[in-house]
Amino acid sequence: MISTLEKEITFRFLKARKKDGFLNVISIFSFIGISLGVAVLIIVMSVMNGFRTELINKIVGFNAHITVKPYEKKIEIKEIDQKLKSISKNLILSNSGEAIIIKEDISKGILLRGYKNNDFLNLKIFDNKSISPKKKILTKNYISIGKELSFTLDLKIGDSVTLMSSAGMQTIIGNIPKQKTFFVSSIFESGLADFDNNVAFINLNTLEEFFNLNDNDRNLEIYLHNPQNIEFQKIVAQNNFQNEFVYSWSDLNNSLFAALKVERNVMFIILSLIIIVAAFNIISGLTILVKNKTRDIAVLKSIGVLNKSIIKIFFLVGVLIGTSATMFGIFLGVTFSIYIESLRKFLSSLFDISLFPEEIYFLSTMPSEINFVSILIISLCSIVITIIVSIFPALKAAKLDPIKALKYD
Repeated sequence: MISTLEKEITFRFLKARKKDGFLNVISIFSFIGISLGVAVLIIVMSVMNGFRTELINKIVGFNAHITVKPYEKKIEIKEIDQKLKSISKNLILSNSGEAIIIKEDISKGILLRGYKNNDFLNLKIFDNKSISPKKKILTKNYISIGKELSFTLDLKIGDSVTLMSSAGMQTIIGNIPKQKTFFVSSIFESGLADFDNNVAFINLNTLEEFFNLNDNDRNLEIYLHNPQNIEFQKIVAQNNFQNEFVYSWSDLNNSLFAALKVERNVMFIILSLIIIVAAFNIISGLTILVKNKTRDIAVLKSIGVLNKSIIKIFFLVGVLIGTSATMFGIFLGVTFSIYIESLRKFLSSLFDISLFPEEIYFLSTMPSEINFVSILIISLCSIVITIIVSIFPALKAAKLDPIKALKYD
């Protein structure tokens, strides 16, 4: 417990006098350093968490959460058990193939994904206003393309394009690729330029005819109520399809998210050095404080104040500086994290530069997600560092000999 006397002396030592000007400067810099370190850590962690969440939302928006590929036997939806159905929102059969899309003298390789018209309407990517027109058609000889692809090929709704299949057909002159004319029925925008420029949708039956496939080749796409908890739900799917190949959106992007995790951890370690460097200023400040307060310490000891009380007093001085700086840093960090997109727009317009290019980061806005667990960890690390660096000067103050201190003062 801390006595009233110890509290009063601690707050008295925190109030720097005019002759302690240099000490006051060190304390201010210690406070600012720790506050900025905590604030920067919170801002960086919030942006990286937001970037990861936005990336996941984009990926699960246009990819199946779990995909089941058949080896030989045709997949039957009616054979799926109740446990898998309970965690699933939609079960959709699909197929895909690579083709070349041709518009006049421009050609481009794309991935075609085939769905039945009713299933196409249930895809999350189209469950918003990012597709035109509102009436989405995916029947025979109709194609839905991405916004970026429409720019690349200068296409509008109603325009015709030619698709060349990688599958061939036998003619009198030999095997030649299949070609078919399609009409653009809708233009979608997923939020990822790479996807919008390289993927298009056509009717499932038309795709299978175009690529010489059959219904035994169809994949089962499982869309979950909660795609975040993917590992457990993938096991449920694997138990249901033991003779098929089962993979999730996480498996497809495993290296990307592993890199993001490593980068986030490295950034945490590097930025923590700011707090450590600032905390060492507390050692300097407390050491100078002990030197300046030598006579006061001697007087306190001579009137019967115990060594453990002296330790508590100087220890509290360091901890109060570090704790108050941490709290202020949390306030700064959370405030900046909330308004970081507004700040980005202001700086971009002020200096006429692009601080967050969409073509590089795949996102039109700077994401930010405040994670209270991360804030708690950062706060604890900051306070623990402060506690550690406050111990040495406090012990040094307790070791002062009051007789020598009063004799040579």
